[in-house]
Amino acid sequence: MIKSLLIANRGEIACRIMKTARKMGVRTVAVYSDADASALHVRQADEAVHIGPSPAAESYLVDEKIIAAAMQSGAEAIHPGYGFLSENADFAQSVIDAGLIWVGPKPDSIRAMGLKDAAKKLMAEAGVPITPGYMGDNQDPDHLAQEAKKIGYPVLIKAVAGGGGKGMRKVDAADSFADDLTSCQREAKASFGNDIVLIEKWIESPRHIEVQVFGDSHGNVVHLFERDCSLQRRHQKVIEEAPAPGMDEETRAAVCGAAVRAAQAVDYEGAGTIEFIADGREGLRADKIWFMEMNTRLQVEHPVTEEITGVDLVEWQLRVAAGETLPKTQDELSITGHAVEARLYAEDPLNGFLPSTGRLELLRFASGDEGSRMRVETGVEQGDEVSPFYDPMIAKLVTHGDDRDAALDALSDCLDGLRIWPVKSNAGFLINCCNHPVFRRAEMTTGFIEQCADDLHPPVSASDDSWLAAAKALALDKQSDKKSLFDSLSGFRLNASPKSAIMISDQTGRRLVDISGEASLETFAVSAGHLVFQNGQPFLFTIPRFDNDSEAEAGAGEIFSPMPGQVISIEVALDETVASGQKLMVLEAMKMEHSITAPFDGVVREIGPALGDQVSHDALLVRIEAPENAPEE
Repeated sequence: MIKSLLIANRGEIACRIMKTARKMGVRTVAVYSDADASALHVRQADEAVHIGPSPAAESYLVDEKIIAAAMQSGAEAIHPGYGFLSENADFAQSVIDAGLIWVGPKPDSIRAMGLKDAAKKLMAEAGVPITPGYMGDNQDPDHLAQEAKKIGYPVLIKAVAGGGGKGMRKVDAADSFADDLTSCQREAKASFGNDIVLIEKWIESPRHIEVQVFGDSHGNVVHLFERDCSLQRRHQKVIEEAPAPGMDEETRAAVCGAAVRAAQAVDYEGAGTIEFIADGREGLRADKIWFMEMNTRLQVEHPVTEEITGVDLVEWQLRVAAGETLPKTQDELSITGHAVEARLYAEDPLNGFLPSTGRLELLRFASGDEGSRMRVETGVEQGDEVSPFYDPMIAKLVTHGDDRDAALDALSDCLDGLRIWPVKSNAGFLINCCNHPVFRRAEMTTGFIEQCADDLHPPVSASDDSWLAAAKALALDKQSDKKSLFDSLSGFRLNASPKSAIMISDQTGRRLVDISGEASLETFAVSAGHLVFQNGQPFLFTIPRFDNDSEAEAGAGEIFSPMPGQVISIEVALDETVASGQKLMVLEAMKMEHSITAPFDGVVREIGPALGDQVSHDALLVRIEAPENAPEE
């Protein structure tokens, strides 16, 4: 067995591999860039080696640095994880030539499956069904247009060296083919250095079905059943599950059998995934499922397969790389229950899913419910940074239940219990995907997210329950700040009850909230105010500088910053007349925008900061005079 392992990766997959290595008594070596000097995978490793600057092209993608780190640390083997150099046949060969153990398939197997057109020809020869299309050498645009016409529109143009949704275009009609071809080739050339394309028939109701395969150096190949990865956004997987809903035993046997033949055709060793596209208009049928490509590595979504089979795929990788036979035969593998995985990203669904970076001041994961299993695969902890240099994945959330509904219910609860701040996440979006009736009925296709986009965006405004919970928490804060008994009684006067309302604000504006009711939601105190989480999404509430009508009526219109931040918008000018609730300026604090609004009707008499200024907490922003207090012009 391997005694010392270098993991040529970072983040959650590096931490995942280390978990199994520790269990097996294998010493682990991490590599890290400048940006990852204090990353979780570095902290968890037995040894860590610095390999260069933050950009991946200068560190994680430099094979000479990876091999040098292995030599320096005395590692016997290199595990590439996924992404980066994991499917680079030249790197795999360099590892072997250096006298190290490569935890992955043979370089020739990687090369055989590396180009989509060559792989499809090979699969056809092996009796694996392939999607109807054109995979010829003639790349003349007119010839490709003629082939597309023969296939019949719509068609899919796909770069032969592509991946991750790049170099791929759906073409609905002949009149747009030329432009789409040029765009696809340009993107493929920039991304992969290869602009050769193939053309496939576009499947109208596509589902993405993939089969986990595993081979050893003794000629054994097994499958570990299928996964459904149809829930995608721009060809990037969002939620994966195993087994595929609606898959009967006859179809499963046909598809998984084809996957084994595909692996055998390239003398495959280690973990791999055979990806298929299915026409789901009439359910899953063996004659409507076709080979797309093979991923010659461990997949991001491998945990769902582990959950339904009880197998540790990383352990199998290490054992096979060490020359052992597969731990189980095909007859010893079976499916138990159902598992789902959601990819939790640091991104803003309300802003085009742009990445959100920064320090994770708050990061808490929910615990699983009784009757279901939950696991979190992550490469960060509370207090860590989400770097702008790499994929912004925070974690993979995996749940297992007796059936699909139980697994999805557990996943929804898990997402609802997330607490992430101030970095934005797609938690609310994932909850809406998970609970959407089309997905719950397993009627989704790969176009589900685009087709149902309006239903999937997380809420923009907080619920009444959130306002109440925040108001009660802020009222307690305000009361604790008072310095005398009389001050502690809001609105105190003889023979009268204390006031039971407080003015608070969030990013959408201010509201006077009656706090006499019972609040059921938990709040979290942060430097700027109180957070309330709703469907996994955070809402920040603060006390405006003025929290009662008497102050507003007095015309004391000095508005102070509720938090440190940057002025990103000034909406008014000096001497401008404004109305109560009108937006005056916008602060950006902790990657969230906070609108500053007028507390009453009045005239702007002073604007403290300039556009772009950084302001401190309690800095004067705007001074407004009530009309009766404003001097006559």
